[in-house]
Amino acid sequence: MLNATMEEPFTEMLKGGHHNSLGRTAEAVELALSDRARVDELFAGLGEPDELVRMRVGDALEKVCARRPEWFVPNVERLLGEVGEIEQPSVQWHLAQILQRLRPELSDDQFERATELLKRNLTRSTDWIVLNRTMDALAEWAKGDPALETWLRGELERLSRDRRKSVAKRASKHLADLPR
Repeated sequence: MLNATMEEPFTEMLKGGHHNSLGRTAEAVELALSDRARVDELFAGLGEPDELVRMRVGDALEKVCARRPEWFVPNVERLLGEVGEIEQPSVQWHLAQILQRLRPELSDDQFERATELLKRNLTRSTDWIVLNRTMDALAEWAKGDPALETWLRGELERLSRDRRKSVAKRASKHLADLPR
């Protein structure tokens, strides 16, 4: 049962608590799913100065997208623009998941821009979750795209030597899955 009211702003709902906690994110997801108009309010929460709120908003958006990806189509430009410019790792890894889910909905131009955004995050990020989620998306997209596959192969080889076991293992798995 939800403790929140339909009128409670997501930015208030998602404030406070421990920085490793999702707090009331599950409530925010259910509220957004019950009222599509509130998805825009969730997106607006990514502009909050509070990093914890942005992390929870990103998580909520990814969970809503998992269940209702068609609701995100009107926000693709926003995802590729202002959201893609957010340098916060927790936003970046949720963005990779959202874009991966939206692949069938992306135009050719949007797909190209999404690919460039994820390639940038894969080469620049030092966050293990960003690297793993971004590898997942790009590895899926590389199937049937020889140019992306060639580029990704080099990055996966580099990441397969990463000191962090989860990154190295994921890179090696994706590398093994690429056609020879």
